[in-house]
Amino acid sequence: MGRATGDGTVGKALEVLDQVAAFGRPVRFAELLAGSQFPKPTLYRFVQTLTNQQMLSYDPDRQTYSPGLRLVRLAHAAWDQSTLAPVARPHVDALSAAVGETVHLAQLDHAQVLYIDKRNASSPVEMFSQAGRVGPAYCTGVGKVMLAFLDPETAEAAIGQQSFHRFTDHTLADPAALRAELADIRKNGYGFDREEHEPGIICIAVPILTEARRLLGALSVTSTTERTKLAGLESFEPVLRATAAKIARDAANWSFPDYNPKEATRI
Repeated sequence: MGRATGDGTVGKALEVLDQVAAFGRPVRFAELLAGSQFPKPTLYRFVQTLTNQQMLSYDPDRQTYSPGLRLVRLAHAAWDQSTLAPVARPHVDALSAAVGETVHLAQLDHAQVLYIDKRNASSPVEMFSQAGRVGPAYCTGVGKVMLAFLDPETAEAAIGQQSFHRFTDHTLADPAALRAELADIRKNGYGFDREEHEPGIICIAVPILTEARRLLGALSVTSTTERTKLAGLESFEPVLRATAAKIARDAANWSFPDYNPKEATRI
């Protein structure tokens, strides 16, 4: 179910939390057990401890478990203290008003994309991305521009963690294709999602970099093939790049967790 961990009891308990969260809905113990690497008594002990500590919540009527309120409080604290979201918020608002399309703010989390903020278009379109949701890096605009501006060793470690599942006919299918795409992104300073993750969804994305070229995150403007074309999105590149620079400037004195490829999980 998750990655192997050498962090003992704490690491195992966190794996159980990850498993509960991955369902995206309240889950019964039998469902957890079916996908767990732990024996039934061990899993039950972890679930009970996490429930007692309010990290999980138990519904006795439905006999289901879901993330607990204590976990929600911790998540809000992490959101405010460890992501770009608070710093970037006014700039994301201004960009959204200027372009009238969907705006995404993202960071890398264990070789995956973590969407940390989003503004819907004036005419919203249903799509995968939501703030707090995790997505693949190799077939999203924000993911590819972040991979492109990692240092070479870290980028290779992250590329090795990609699944290369074919979501659409346009999805990059292997590491060689991704490396070629990343080279173009480094040359141009921005990248696209060409319906690679979801049919009909396209975007232009830029990295958010410090003056020392350290990667902080990525910013994108997303639309649909019914509404516009890549050339239309490309016209937003100057304002997108300027907004990323403003976020990086305001984040200069903010501390963010660095991406650690040794902790990456396969996606």
